[in-house]
Formats: sequence, C-alpha cells, structure tokens
Amino acid sequence: MEFVTGVKEKETMELPEVIIQEEGTEVIVEGAIHSIRNMGEIAFVILRKRDGLIQTVWEENKTNLDISELKEAACVSVKGVVKDEERAPHGKEVRLEQITILSQPTAPLPLAIDKWKLNTSLETKLDMRSVSLRNLKERARFKIQEAICRGFREYLYAQGFTEIHTPKVGAKGAEGGSNMFKLSYFHTPAVLAQSPQFYKQMMVGVFDRVFETGPVFRAEKHNTRRHLNEYTSLDFEMGYIDSFLDICEMETGFLQYTIELLKKDYAKELKMLGITLPNVEKIPYVRFDEAKRLVSEKYNRKIRNPFDLEPEEEELIGKYFKEEYDADFVFVTHYPSKKRPMYAMDDPEDDRYTLSFDLLFKGLEITTGGQRIHDYNMLVEKIEKRGMSQEGMEQYLDTFKYGMPPHGGLGIGLERLTMQLLGEDNVREACLFPRDMKRLEP
Repeated sequence: MEFVTGVKEKETMELPEVIIQEEGTEVIVEGAIHSIRNMGEIAFVILRKRDGLIQTVWEENKTNLDISELKEAACVSVKGVVKDEERAPHGKEVRLEQITILSQPTAPLPLAIDKWKLNTSLETKLDMRSVSLRNLKERARFKIQEAICRGFREYLYAQGFTEIHTPKVGAKGAEGGSNMFKLSYFHTPAVLAQSPQFYKQMMVGVFDRVFETGPVFRAEKHNTRRHLNEYTSLDFEMGYIDSFLDICEMETGFLQYTIELLKKDYAKELKMLGITLPNVEKIPYVRFDEAKRLVSEKYNRKIRNPFDLEPEEEELIGKYFKEEYDADFVFVTHYPSKKRPMYAMDDPEDDRYTLSFDLLFKGLEITTGGQRIHDYNMLVEKIEKRGMSQEGMEQYLDTFKYGMPPHGGLGIGLERLTMQLLGEDNVREACLFPRDMKRLEP
C-alpha cells in the first residue's frame, strides 16, 4: 500500500531560488516561453514564471533541441547553468543544456503579450482575458488586488473578527428596491444577493465581529466606467460600537495596514505599474450637507439634488479635499435617511439624516457603511413608516427580538478600490472577468 504524505520538495526551482544561486550552479526550471529572440547561433528564450521573467540562453549545438522547435507560449522544462549577467532580468541567466517540451500551442498568440504595454482596446483585452493577462503589467494589477484582499483579512483577523460565508441566493434583497436579479429556485421565486447585510448583522449576535469577501449582484442598468453588475464586496460588521466613527476608524486601520503591506511585499508590482500610494495617516470626515455646500461655493456649482451625491459632486468633493487638505480619501457622513436602507440608524438629533457614511477615494465612492438599528421596535417602526412589508424578513427581524448590541459595518467595492489605486479610468481594468450589461463571457 502506498500513501500520500504531503507536498514533496521538487528539484525544479522557482525564480527567487534561481536568482540567488552562485554562478556555475546547475538548475532545473519550468515555465512558459514568453518570447524568443533568435540571433542565429545564439537565442534568448525568456521564460515566464509566477514571480516574473527569467532569461535563458540557447546556443547552437549545446542543447538537445534546435531553436526552430521552440515556440512562444510553449511550456517547457529546462536544465542549465546559472551565469551572472547584469543585462538580464535580476542579473542572472541560465545557459541551456537540455530542453523538454511539456506542451505546445496549436496556434500563434493573438496578442503581443511580451510587449511592455498591450496596444489594444479594453474590449479586446477582455475578450481574450486568459491571454492578455499573461502580459506582466496586466497581471500585476491583480497582485495589487490580492494585496487588498490579503490586507483586509489579515487586519480584521488581528482585530478579533470571524470570517463568515453567507448564501448568495435568497428570498428577498437586503437593500430593497428593484435592482435585483430574479431567478426561479425549484419553482420558488428567488433573488441574487445584493449584499450579505442581513446575514452579517445576524452573525454579530453570535460572534460580535464578522467579515466576508464575496460576490454581490446589482441589476442596475448602468453602462458606465464605474459600474459592474457583479462585483466583489469586502464586508464587515462589528458589535458594541460607541458610534459610526468606530467603523470609520476600523476602515482607516485596514487601509493603513494594507498600504504598509503593499510597500513591504508588493514593491515590484508598485514599481512596474508606477503606483504612488496615498497617504492614509489621517482621513478627514465631513457631513453630507456640508460637503455639498463646500463644493457648491468653491466651484460655483448649483445643488440640484439635496438627497444624494451626483458623480460630478463626488469628483468635486475629492478635488476639494485634495486641494485643501492634500487628502485622497474623505468620509462623507450623515446621508439623508430617505436615501439609505431601512436598517440605517437615524440621527437622534435630526431624523432626516442617518448615522451613515460613504468613503470617497479620489472622488469615487468605494465604501458605504454606518451604524444600524439594533432595537427591534425601532426597526419595525421604520419598516412600517416606509410602507414596506416584513415578508421575507421574518428570520432577520426575529434576531432583534432576542437582543442585539449596538453595531454597524460597511461594504467596500474591491474593484473600485483597486481601480483608484491603479489610477485606471475603467473599473473593468480591475476585474478579472467583468459582468456588466453586455458581457457574460468569458
């Protein structure tokens, strides 16, 4: 009888191991052929690894295969000797002795992925996503996105949060309204989750502090640079808060942690993409009505909608706080009650407003959050006041019957945060496989 006992160490090396080898060391490396520069008697065969590129050198009559047998995008295993070469990536190259072809492409690459920048349209990049992401700069965007998710998890674990996983198919949407994808669930009407809101509130009564990263769905007929119909939301909910500012402080802590993580572990990607990280030492906060007044006066813009922020207003608020306080982020607090969901806690000093906020990053909303109603009677009263039905919310409301602490939380749009950090103009650049009004593939 044979047994699997765990991961066995392979004789093949990854890029970080190769570049620390002394000259003359024999190594075995596996990778995809990123490009071939054939100079005649010598050829530079660049291999793409998960950590970057490594230069290998084919020399006539010194390897088992002719250069004509190698193709871009082929996956190979090579054996060779490390040589110091300051002109090569990382200052090292591998002089080839033996090449084994693991797989061959059956068609030439449709995109020049070895170029520093893909000179093609966004639609073409998205249509050929699995190929376009082989370009180093394109894939680096998603290492930055990895850092955001990693920072979110690591920071919240350290703050005593429990990670949860909630269903994405439900009987009723947490936000209400008509922007829900409806489906038949074994002949029963169902919807795709707009957020994990109800579930994470329910779990505050169990774990005190919870978080989740997962997909959410919005059936909004927006075809803009900032909207997706499926996106990834970074959500947390925390109990025993003193005010909604506790939530703002927790998000600020997450951003501070993530910026340091990027500096420490993702410096290569930051440099490759030319990213200048924002200063998150302190983030200003301003009331909704005051923010509208400030930008109206400074930029001579008439206030057209007193109950919501228009995209242009968000941009102007971002501009105002950058000019006045050199701040890339700003919390806009006390949103009007009529524009917030029924579970939002109204300001006890003026119930026209809520104890809620949005976080704007360079003039774009990336977060919505706030304090929630934790009192059962207050919650039922607000539902009735809005003329809403309790149907489909019975289990959610039962949670409050049996006692809940003061609590609040937020949801962060991962793709929007990534987009703004990258300095991109379209959120689809920060989504692996976007889903919008026109795109269901790949």
